[in-house]
Parts: sequence; structure tokens; C-alpha cells
Amino acid sequence: MPAYYTVMPGATQTTNATANTENDSLFTAPGSLAQLIVRYIHLTGKAAAATTLSGITARLKMYPTTASSGGTAITPQPEIPAYAAAKSSAGYSAAAVTSGTGTLVFFRELGCGVSGSDTWQASRDLDDAPQIQPSATKSFDMFVSSPSASTPYGLDLGIAE
Repeated sequence: MPAYYTVMPGATQTTNATANTENDSLFTAPGSLAQLIVRYIHLTGKAAAATTLSGITARLKMYPTTASSGGTAITPQPEIPAYAAAKSSAGYSAAAVTSGTGTLVFFRELGCGVSGSDTWQASRDLDDAPQIQPSATKSFDMFVSSPSASTPYGLDLGIAE
């Protein structure tokens, strides 16, 4: 049975200052001893006083050659305190993390209003969940954009190992 963890930046992030430009804003990469499985993606718009209708899009992509790095490190938090520490690593940035390499592989997309939220969740048995094998030099990255510049949002991932 897999162990479950949450990857959540400790700060509100903002979309790019140029409208409709994606930022590679969060990544997670597998450790050497456990596969990395994405269980859910949760996106929340945090524009409190928006005066125009707009949205935020988040896309889950994978770098297949080398993993992303940099930004502010995030320790995946166990959802049950008895779980061992996560093997995966993660990081985020308000601007952009240091992107990996290779032709990006697209997995999921979700969107919400600038003051709404959306969640994608894998099936209970994780058969439809994106996965990376242990020790793979790959990462799952979240690319976020909005037609409105510098829109605040929250983003978190649920992972399994």
C-alpha cells in the first residue's frame, strides 16, 4: 500500500507578469527508493478584489530527460504522521523553478476562476495516475498561467510513494 504526502508551497504564488505566459512554478521528483504517483492537483484563485472575469490554468507536465530543481524546497508532508519521510523532493518559486530538460510530456490540465478553485483527482486505485519510477531523472512540473497578469493563486499536489 502506498504512503500519501502533500506537496504545498508555504506562500501564495502569482502568475507571470505577462498575460498568458506559463511559469514552471512547482516540481516534484522521485527519490531512489519509491515511485512517484500524482494523486491530486488542487488549484485555487486568490484574487480577492477582481474587477474583471478571468481564469487560471494549471498544467501537469513531465520533463523526461533531467528533473527540474531550484526554487524554494518543499518537504512533502505525510498525511498520516506514522508514515516515513517522503523519498521524493519538491520545490516551488513565485517566478519559475529551474526547469528540467527534454521534450515536455503533457498529463493533465485544470482551470478555475481568479477567485475560485478546481481539483483533479486520480481514481481510488491510482490506475489513471501519472507515475515516475524510482531513481528516474525526471520530474512532474506544474505550469501556471492566466490571461490576467500577476494573478495570485494557491497550488498543491497530493502524491503517493
